[in-house]
Amino acid sequence: MKKDLITDIPDERSEGMIEGRNAVAEALKSGRAINKVFLADGDTDKALGRLAAMAKDAGAVVVRIDRRKLGDMSPTGAHQGIIASVAAHEYASVDDILALAQQRGEVPLIVICDELSDPHNLGAIIRTAECAGAHGVIIPKRRSVGLTAVVGKASAGALEYMPVARVANIAAAIRELKQRGVWVFGTAADADTALYQADLKDAAAIVIGNEGVGMSRIVAESCDFKVSIPMKGQISSLNASAAAAILLYEAVRQRG
Repeated sequence: MKKDLITDIPDERSEGMIEGRNAVAEALKSGRAINKVFLADGDTDKALGRLAAMAKDAGAVVVRIDRRKLGDMSPTGAHQGIIASVAAHEYASVDDILALAQQRGEVPLIVICDELSDPHNLGAIIRTAECAGAHGVIIPKRRSVGLTAVVGKASAGALEYMPVARVANIAAAIRELKQRGVWVFGTAADADTALYQADLKDAAAIVIGNEGVGMSRIVAESCDFKVSIPMKGQISSLNASAAAAILLYEAVRQRG
């Protein structure tokens, strides 16, 4: 089996889909935000190869899947070996997020999502971030839900106002933020700093880990601080979007 062949794919049919070679080519040429491009495995003609190269240059994730599964994804059955999953909204950049904070005359408040897989969680985080006056959300290109229609719906309209940057590497984005004066706070149950002892008044980025395993090791090691949320009940963890809301509003409280 090829290294990049994916045989178990999420159901993307409810999201924005573009299929067929001409349609995908025009979407790429127009600069439309595309989350993923799915190619039929074993299809090696040059036209598909060029489209795959264009998609990678545009920042899309390109994956190969079994042709039958590609057919299952296709609303029309005329996919011509390629289907693109398009973003529900244009992506911003980390520079855009920092510029928004500067424009408002505020110190940055950013949420970093480390490989979230549930679109409802991401949408809820975007909604809370917008309500809390945060300046942006950062997500990774791979192993993460993108700006799908479900995310847009779960955000209850907040996606129209909240910049979301999609980066190739979360750890590299954290290093960039730290170089630009942003303190990075990771959430972890075994953290050595309790949330209410953390200083969130200065420029801050809050990292929310994957729903199942939390932050990846390299991301956790990149944080300046790791903070824990006080847990008084019998259950030892919170939903990712609930954790984000608690940290965001602690930052709001501290900033007055």
